[in-house]
Amino acid sequence: MFAARKILSDIPRFTWRYMVARTFKVAIVGAGGGIGQPLSLLLRQSPGITELALHDLHGTKGLAADHSHICTRCQVSGYEGEGELETAVSKSDVVVVAAGMPRLPGMERDHLMAANGNVAIKVTNAISVACPHALVAFITNPINMIVPAAAEILKAAGTFSPERLFGITTLDVVRSKTFIAEHMQISPDTVNIPVIGGHAGKTILPLISQCQPHFKGNASDIEKLTCRIQEAGTEVVKAKAGKGSATLSMAFAGAKFVDSLLRALNGEEGLVECAYVASDLTDAPFFASPVELGKQGIKRYLDLPNLSESEKHALKKLLPVLQQNAIEGQLFARNSTAERIKKLSN
Repeated sequence: MFAARKILSDIPRFTWRYMVARTFKVAIVGAGGGIGQPLSLLLRQSPGITELALHDLHGTKGLAADHSHICTRCQVSGYEGEGELETAVSKSDVVVVAAGMPRLPGMERDHLMAANGNVAIKVTNAISVACPHALVAFITNPINMIVPAAAEILKAAGTFSPERLFGITTLDVVRSKTFIAEHMQISPDTVNIPVIGGHAGKTILPLISQCQPHFKGNASDIEKLTCRIQEAGTEVVKAKAGKGSATLSMAFAGAKFVDSLLRALNGEEGLVECAYVASDLTDAPFFASPVELGKQGIKRYLDLPNLSESEKHALKKLLPVLQQNAIEGQLFARNSTAERIKKLSN
């Protein structure tokens, strides 16, 4: 069994202070939103990016002008509307998709899919044409359905490579590190923990048994922390009183994940991140787990570590949910494609 615990402990801290052999083009779709704007500001500081393309339905020309006053060498350009989507992502090495509406209080994930699914499919179609070899990382929720839907679109276009498609679940890791550090009264920088499963509610499974340093607490503490990590998104939605969901923390997590992708593209070894990807580790066709990154995207899927009895039970319960989520995402994509073909033929 691969030593996931050791590799996770070797992940470098999120910092822009490193040398690069190559630099890359990164496109952010949904750059004008609550996540996209702080994400673009964080990524602009990366030494691994020389071109940052910002796309949204409107407002990105102004964002690009604002960016142009910042004293880093990265070139930023703005693109607006569906007509400029392919141009925005053209020849990108990495595409980050943050487009779509946030989850509102009381909103179920299937309702969110109805709102954001078509956005994700339009973006995936553009990627399949304009940058089929890019690493594609989705922030758009519901991740558990969006990523299978995107995979289905890429398969139909003949451009699907499982090692290049990611659902960013880094926020679940960031939250786990933060909440565990608060409980143990230590710095979150010293905490390493894998988070597996999916990216919604009970499908999020932090493996507290694998926490480094060793978690100090009883079964009740573990249950409370696990519940808080699983419901952390709702915690923010409620705190914002219906005016949004997690944006700043998600932007930080997204930038951290892209940072790892860029380091891997530059040949850095031993980079491991948790992400929701096409996987055969379990019976679910898409599953979040630690993966080692490389120049082509996923270099290696790490084996699941030994789970505690409670974690085994939680994993058994979440797998049917992920299987159903994947089916729903795939069906959404197929129906969308059928409707698109029908419109074109009329």
